[in-house]
Amino acid sequence: MTPINESERLPVLVVGAGAMGGEWIRMLATSAHAEPVGVVDLNVDLAAATVASAGLDVAVGSSLVEVAKAAGAQAVVNVTVPQAHRVVNEQAMRAGLPVLCEKPLAPTVAEALRQVALADLTGELLMVSQSRRYFNHLAAFRETVRSIGTLGAVHAQFFHEDHEPGFREQMAHPLLVDMSVHHFDMLRYLSDDEPVSVRCDSWNPSWSWFAGHAAATATFELASGARFIYSGSRATPGLQTSWNADWHVYAERGAAAWDGDVTVEADADADADADGVSFEVQDRSEGIEGSLEEFVASLRSGRTPQNEVRTNVLTLAMVEGAIRSGDRGGDKVMIGDLLEDSLAQAIADEQSDDVADILRSWTSAADGIATPAWGSSPAPIASGGAR
Repeated sequence: MTPINESERLPVLVVGAGAMGGEWIRMLATSAHAEPVGVVDLNVDLAAATVASAGLDVAVGSSLVEVAKAAGAQAVVNVTVPQAHRVVNEQAMRAGLPVLCEKPLAPTVAEALRQVALADLTGELLMVSQSRRYFNHLAAFRETVRSIGTLGAVHAQFFHEDHEPGFREQMAHPLLVDMSVHHFDMLRYLSDDEPVSVRCDSWNPSWSWFAGHAAATATFELASGARFIYSGSRATPGLQTSWNADWHVYAERGAAAWDGDVTVEADADADADADGVSFEVQDRSEGIEGSLEEFVASLRSGRTPQNEVRTNVLTLAMVEGAIRSGDRGGDKVMIGDLLEDSLAQAIADEQSDDVADILRSWTSAADGIATPAWGSSPAPIASGGAR
């Protein structure tokens, strides 16, 4: 990749011109860190209309490689539907372009592992935009949670009335795959206590306008023995929570809560040494803008971002584990077993010999995702993550 000039905006190609693609393009149009130089979509007329609506005059087309070359793009922002993520990421990375990919990275953990191997093969950065990590009040809540000691239980509730006509309303698991993936990833941001198993029940309320399961409850056992208890619905017409969910954490030296918006609270044990139970809300870029800033900063510094592809695999494993448990009537699913099953499936599915060879070289899935595929030491996660 051509070195990035610190004083210049990174020229990026946006792939996907739908509703979310439009959000990215409008944000990039005014970003101090990157600029859109081209937009790709199978529907070229849609791409042209989206570009025009953002007041831009950039290259459009249906070929990632051709438009990227013509426009001089140095990176790709992948905002296609989840089923297209791997194909677009592969085209970009094989063309020597790093990728910032919208969540979820892939429909399955097996497909995600194939992308980890592809990142290994090409040496390009593949980062997942888990944009809800980038909220200043979440960063403040994170510092509070880390100051009250060993976790006992984390509770998150998400209830919303969500009307988004299109592919989401036709998904088999619109809550777990498209929304809970954010909340599960936020759990992993809040604590280094990774999930080891899950029991889940999912269903669709009788009044739901979704075709698939719009509601679920799940309990994850974490490595320390603590529990993450999650409940949610995308078809709740009253008493709605924040999009970020409503959080309560119970720990060794007290408790903390966040309403998902602007209220962070802590109640520490008066007899404990809990002087660190405090928080500061910093003013940093949020949402997709925060994700973009970390991506660009990582490319400039060579340091691994917090959502490099390998790290994100465990977030997907939480989603797939919950779905698998629900499909099995709530039986416990071990995350480690799911990862190994997924590696076997990834090897069976992969059609490219060079990628398959890398997958077969791993002693286990855990080995395959243990070391970042790109960069040096992880970028520091200060309040709100590295920027």
